[in-house]
Amino acid sequence: MEKKHKILLAAGILICAILFLINIYLGGIGVVVMIALAMSVYIMEDAEVLPDISVFLFEDAKGIIVINRGTALAYRIHVALIPLNIEFDIPELAIDAHSEHPLHEMVNTAKASVTYEDARGSRYTRNFALSALGTSDDDLLKPMFPVFGWK
Repeated sequence: MEKKHKILLAAGILICAILFLINIYLGGIGVVVMIALAMSVYIMEDAEVLPDISVFLFEDAKGIIVINRGTALAYRIHVALIPLNIEFDIPELAIDAHSEHPLHEMVNTAKASVTYEDARGSRYTRNFALSALGTSDDDLLKPMFPVFGWK
């Protein structure tokens, strides 16, 4: 635990103790707020250094774009296009950087399987549906779970 987190925890415990002396309900509210703050700090730390690779087709469907939308560099990126039997490697991709890989012919539909590593050597694998005519995984506003008839 870092020094900042220990100070935050000690201050939260002290404030909660004072609130419990004033009123038990205020103390309970203070505990709930402190737990919510602690959870958000730990979630923020966990997401601080993660690469996030995304793969898309060119507008003319004659190439692949690989983008790092994460908050850390991605290393040893390997992209395999299924069932096209096309594979290529990218040594590293900086934050918000992209790499383009042209193809010899247009792609109607395919699946891109991507493996990459972060700075600590943790390995990640993601799959992307690529389609020239249909929907793709490019919509950043698409909810994780289908709600309210999202199509």
